[in-house]
Amino acid sequence: MIDYTALPSREIERLSRNIKPGEWAIERQRPISTLLGSCVAVCLIDTGLPMAGMNHFMLPQMKKGAHADEDMLLAGDACMEALLNAMLAQGAAKHRIKAKAFGGGTVIDANLPSSLSIGKRNSDFTREWLDRENIPLTASDLLGPWSRKVLLVPGNGDAYCKRVTSSLIKTESLRREEKAYADSLLQKPVGEQGSKKIELF
Repeated sequence: MIDYTALPSREIERLSRNIKPGEWAIERQRPISTLLGSCVAVCLIDTGLPMAGMNHFMLPQMKKGAHADEDMLLAGDACMEALLNAMLAQGAAKHRIKAKAFGGGTVIDANLPSSLSIGKRNSDFTREWLDRENIPLTASDLLGPWSRKVLLVPGNGDAYCKRVTSSLIKTESLRREEKAYADSLLQKPVGEQGSKKIELF
């Protein structure tokens, strides 16, 4: 068994399970990673078990309308419920769960007023949802002009966040990926089913 806590962050990232927009994962040992722009990733950690989960959502909610039956799991409200319920089903206890949250950067909508920013809406939703569920937010790195790489080590609950500002190519690639994801949510036809610390490194 690998002792991930003894490895440098680059090696943890190399060995991690990567999740993309609209996904979530629960692990007991293997680290989980993701790359964020305006999306938010919430890490839920059971402090009494070697178990933690992470999700990656782009919008707080998906409202049904002309493009009904979007895969609701990909929106924040449903994605948070799915992650929490899956952890509870695997033996986690809600009173032991703590949260860490990351993302909400101004990558797609840098020119919009802050009240309309997807990142700001995601950040506000995250805090409101955790408060409503009585899950303490013990660490966060939200908002700002950065993309972020996030690593979660389930064995001890450590989360590592790296702010990424150096590469316009990477930022543009992330912006395109998030926009394509947003567009796919709006274009899905009716009836289709969707298949303890924070460190900067």
